[in-house]
Amino acid sequence: MVVSERSLEVLRVIVHDYVASREPVGSKSIVDRHSFGVSAATIRNDMALLEEEELIVAPHTSSGRIPTDKGYRLFVDHLSELKPLSSAQRQAIETFLGSSVDLDDVLARTVRLLSQLTQQVALVQYPSLSQAKVRHVELVALSSRRLLTVVITDTGHVEQRILELPVDADDAFLVDVRARANSTISGLGLDEAAAALPHFADHFLPEWRASVNLIAATLAEQIVANRQEKLIIAGAANLVRTEGDFVGSVLPVLEAVEEQVVLLRLFSEMQADEHGISVSIGRENASFGLAETSVLASGYSSAGGAVARLGVLGPTRMDYSTNIQAVRAVARYLSKSLGES
Repeated sequence: MVVSERSLEVLRVIVHDYVASREPVGSKSIVDRHSFGVSAATIRNDMALLEEEELIVAPHTSSGRIPTDKGYRLFVDHLSELKPLSSAQRQAIETFLGSSVDLDDVLARTVRLLSQLTQQVALVQYPSLSQAKVRHVELVALSSRRLLTVVITDTGHVEQRILELPVDADDAFLVDVRARANSTISGLGLDEAAAALPHFADHFLPEWRASVNLIAATLAEQIVANRQEKLIIAGAANLVRTEGDFVGSVLPVLEAVEEQVVLLRLFSEMQADEHGISVSIGRENASFGLAETSVLASGYSSAGGAVARLGVLGPTRMDYSTNIQAVRAVARYLSKSLGES
């Protein structure tokens, strides 16, 4: 595909103006609003070339033009300038994420913040938990038989359960079980830790084995929960607000967003550019049931070294420059926040 610099610039202004107004863009509007220094006839010729290359299309007879998926792709691939976040936005990111108390909290804050910054659906993937290790096991007595079990991974994730023991348990018993559990599974990968628990009760007196078996089974459930890939999603209401950008109903897109396994697979297949940003546009997402959406993503790293992704999903008519910068900035601050935890 050979597109002249001026034609590429015409495509840029068509994308910018259409994203801003949701109205098809005509040659007269381009001449009036932008300093090309050429006539409307010359701009029409450029637009005709862009249309031949299927980069823009007329949605109605005698209307202006709007970008196609192919046009958005060329625009993004030639996107040299990103709108910088304001100092207030940068301060808001640091303040909002800096006051988090643990991994669950920081990711929940991240997804809400990213949704607010971009006005899109925000997605944050938990760190690659399949590579995580057990850092610590804690047992907290809530009553003589009620127990809180806590599994903490080296990624900072905390998984908790409450269980009822079949007999009363004293402090000495809990101290013993806690010490042996940490000795048995701390430092192990999640698969190894889960495999080490089925015979954990064999090392205890017979009268305690029912309680220990229950504790071990609960800890195993918590470890399995950690192994599952997870996403946190916020801002689905933003899709409804942009319903006019979708043909027919937005419901299929909302249903696809709810299918976490679909979004996780899409994340895994997206290829990052030299800046660490992945962009998948329109028909590129057809096999995931998201042919009318664009997804922007960036990787972030956790304290345990595991890498995961965060990003936004919205209609193809989105402000790519602003959204890419927001995704990059939030990913950078999230990595910093988790690295210091």
